[in-house]
Amino acid sequence: MRKKILLVDDDVKNSLLLKRFIEAEGFEVMYAPDGRVGFEVYGDWHPDLILLDINMPEMNGFEVAQMIRATDRRVIIFFLTDRTDKTDRLYGFSLKGNDYIPKPFYPEELIAKINERFDSEIISKEVEYVVGETVFRPNISSVTYKGETHSLSVRQSEILTILAKNVGSVVERDVILNAVWGDASYANSLALNVQITYLRKMLVDPRVSIVSIKKRGYILTVRG
Repeated sequence: MRKKILLVDDDVKNSLLLKRFIEAEGFEVMYAPDGRVGFEVYGDWHPDLILLDINMPEMNGFEVAQMIRATDRRVIIFFLTDRTDKTDRLYGFSLKGNDYIPKPFYPEELIAKINERFDSEIISKEVEYVVGETVFRPNISSVTYKGETHSLSVRQSEILTILAKNVGSVVERDVILNAVWGDASYANSLALNVQITYLRKMLVDPRVSIVSIKKRGYILTVRG
C-alpha cells in the first residue's frame, strides 16, 4: 500500500509542482491550500505524513500541528517554512514536529528525508528495549513502566533508540545530532536539549535516567 502524504501550503503554484514530484516517487499525495482545509483533510484522509507550511491564512501551521498532536502522536509532521528563527524551530519541535525544513529546499532532499523516515519505521517495527523496568517500543514510540505508558514523538523515539542501544556508555552529542537532524548546528543542538528534557519527564522509572556529560553527550543509565 502506498504511503499517504498531505501537503498543506498556501503557495499553490509551487505546491502543485512539489505534489507532482512526490507522486512521481510513488507516494499518494493530497494538497490543501490553507491550514483549515488541511486540518479537515487530515481528519478525513488519515495521512501517514504531513508536510506543513507555517505562514498560512485561516489557521497557521503551528495551530494545525497543535490540534493534531492533541489526539495523534503517530502521524509524522514535517514543517516546511521560511521561518528559520531559532525560536520558531524550537517551538515547532515542542509541538512534536518530526522535522523542520527551511525553504527553499531541493525536492530531492525532501524525498530523501521522507524515505529515511518511513524506512526507520520499518527497521524498528519489531524492536523492543527493556531498560530497568521500563519497556521502550520504537515502532509505536512509547515507553511503559508498571502499566503506565507515555507516548513519544518520532524524534524523541529516535534519540532514545540511540541511547538504548548504548546503555551505560556515553553517546556523543554530535552522533545524536547527525543521526536525528542531519547536522550538528547550534539550532539543532538547542532542539536536542529540549527533546532530552521531554524524554526525562517520560522516563518515570526511578532506576532509569539520562545523565548529561558536560561538553560530551549523554548516558542512559540503570541503577541497580
